[in-house]
Amino acid sequence: MGFSPADLIKWPYWTLALATGAKSFQRNKIIGSQRLNRRGLHTARVRLAHGLAASRRKRLADGVSAAERAAFDRDGFVERRDVLPAQDFAEMKAAILALRAPAREMVQGDTITRRIAIDPAVLAQAPHLRRLLASPSWRGLMHYTGSFASEPLYYIQTIIPRFRDAPPDPQTDLHADTFHPTMKAWYFLHDVDASEGPFTYVPGSHRLTQERLAWEYEMSLAASDSTNRYSARGSLRIPQEQLASLGLPSARAFAVPGNTLVVGDTFGFHARGLSVRPVMRLEIFAYSRRNPFLPWAGFDPLSLPGIAERRIPALWRQLDRLEGIGLRGNSWRPAGIIRPMDPSPLAGAG
Repeated sequence: MGFSPADLIKWPYWTLALATGAKSFQRNKIIGSQRLNRRGLHTARVRLAHGLAASRRKRLADGVSAAERAAFDRDGFVERRDVLPAQDFAEMKAAILALRAPAREMVQGDTITRRIAIDPAVLAQAPHLRRLLASPSWRGLMHYTGSFASEPLYYIQTIIPRFRDAPPDPQTDLHADTFHPTMKAWYFLHDVDASEGPFTYVPGSHRLTQERLAWEYEMSLAASDSTNRYSARGSLRIPQEQLASLGLPSARAFAVPGNTLVVGDTFGFHARGLSVRPVMRLEIFAYSRRNPFLPWAGFDPLSLPGIAERRIPALWRQLDRLEGIGLRGNSWRPAGIIRPMDPSPLAGAG
């Protein structure tokens, strides 16, 4: 990747970004520099980020049971079934299905992803959900997996695969979200069948082994010129047939009953499974990612009560403003005030 005279203006920004979670090999020509990555720039960032994450998790370990901590350390995920008592779960699910709230939708390939922000208005209508997200057992697992005592962003998420004839959803390719440990969680509100595109994860792929580090090195040398735009932007894809060369098993599919929580470190390889037919899957989705080079586990002002639950609407408004002035696109389109399982207006438009 060459540098133009105009790139000199961006050098200070690109340099400062090295100390953040910036990951795009394509947009940041220092991160994507083949010369620097051949000398170990990318792998140095990976090593440092993972070392700091391990240190933070040690300080957060008391918030997780010994059994779940061992499962996560071994596999990179925790599966927790029967999260709520059956009656509480039924009441919470009914409240979520009945609520009407502003939604956003994004189309990727043949799939629509719908998200409703879990904000104060939603929490007021779903008290069981509010208590669950505030419970020490729930929060402790989120914090340990994410390696930060930070509140995740929470959504009611609906997945609508196979809504049109198109290439498969790119999220069905095995991938790592970024170069450092980070957290995503899925709390399934109904049974997920193996034929309905369940979440899949490669057990143990969150560990920074010598094989994984060598793979990261090789990928960093070519990622900026990759024909896969997601890899070029730092979410590296891996074919199934390469897993064995890294000493990894095949991906596990989470065909699980409703009232099951799956929390994973998405530095590990994972994907959305392929659905054989059009369906609608409903879940509570959580996402947490901070600057991986922070040595402390807490001190997150955006996690304070009164702020944490208002972040998503504020984020959506900011994305709309940036799109309005032409600074960046926004793939999350307003879908109106709807229920989580209503038909998609985007599907109707298609």
